[in-house]
Amino acid sequence: MKILKLLAAAFTLILVLSCSSDNSDIDTEYPVIDLTAQDAFPVQCSTITRGQKIIFKAKFSDNTALGSFSLDIHHNFDHHSHSTEVSNCETDAVKKPVNPMLFIKSIDIPGGVKNYEASAEINIPADADPGDYHFMIRLTDKEGWQTLKGLSIKIL
Repeated sequence: MKILKLLAAAFTLILVLSCSSDNSDIDTEYPVIDLTAQDAFPVQCSTITRGQKIIFKAKFSDNTALGSFSLDIHHNFDHHSHSTEVSNCETDAVKKPVNPMLFIKSIDIPGGVKNYEASAEINIPADADPGDYHFMIRLTDKEGWQTLKGLSIKIL
């Protein structure tokens, strides 16, 4: 019986000592959303016209591999906040939505690349309520780290 306990203890010790403590391959960096390029759109306080098509453009990067991104446009008629930008935009008076625009779309980034120029067509309905909206960009890398950019925009 002592031999079994001794063997179990030795086996446990071998397992503990054989585990690597090298964490250098673990990705702990968030992906980056870059809206500083000249053709990036939208940016904070952009205006968009109802009944038109817009082209979302941004540059994404990550230290290992990008995974996917999602876009979300929703009304901000009640002036709630999740903007990630420093500057504030001029807002309309608080109002109740009648026919607000709602757009949600997820897009996979092909090939696990480190850099990606994102582009997506978005139709703005002609009958959407005009006013204050949020344009949310969520970028996720292959490991699951996520960066969020919340922009205030106005639909005219």
